Amino acid sequence: MASFPTTVPVDDSRISSGDDGIRPPSRDGGDDDRPGRELPGGYNTRLRRARLGLLVAVTPILMLFVSFTSAYIVRQGLPTLDPATNMLVRDWIPLKLPTLLFLNTCILLLSSVTMELARRHLNGEAARAHAKSIPSVTFGAEKKPAWLALTLVLGLGFLFGQWLAWRQLASRGFYVSTTPSSSFLYLLTGAHALHLLGAIFALCVASILALLHRSLDTRSIVVDVTSWYWHFMALLWVYILCLLELAR
Repeated sequence: MASFPTTVPVDDSRISSGDDGIRPPSRDGGDDDRPGRELPGGYNTRLRRARLGLLVAVTPILMLFVSFTSAYIVRQGLPTLDPATNMLVRDWIPLKLPTLLFLNTCILLLSSVTMELARRHLNGEAARAHAKSIPSVTFGAEKKPAWLALTLVLGLGFLFGQWLAWRQLASRGFYVSTTPSSSFLYLLTGAHALHLLGAIFALCVASILALLHRSLDTRSIVVDVTSWYWHFMALLWVYILCLLELAR
């Protein structure tokens, strides 16, 4: 019985040479001898990735303060052994908060507003920069308000106010190890101040990028992520203040 081959070789030089045939799609959108251009959605993709990274970074911070809250509430009702009387006593002394903490709250909330204005301004600049590539679209001269610098000043003012509040506590005789309530006050406010320093560092990075004339997209993404982190720190501070004031 005769047998026939099941495969037939195809010789099409157009596929291999690519002169007249159909080229395989290129992921970067360019030829082999020229660099590819960034896709139109590149900025939005980078922004989503940066926000996702921020969410991952914020999660352990949130869990840290949740653990602080649990320890704070449990320690309030936990008795300790008095070595003098050999009896269990309750050593939790309610601590009156310094008035400066409430003033600092107003400063931080105001800085959150200026941070949001800075974010929207830079996002608008980035959108206009992408729209300028369209020949029929024109824009007039745009003002450049110093929302970012104002936010930086307010953030540093908040940290300085926290330091003054700690000085007030020390002048009243309450240090870190004086009472359990004073220990938790220093712990909560100090941990918040350290995490806020990270946002201030990010603002400094954004300012340096502007001085180095880096791309507007990069600066806009840095400010956008920093603003959401800043809002998170403002809400976290309001929560800490309510905890110290109401659960004492």
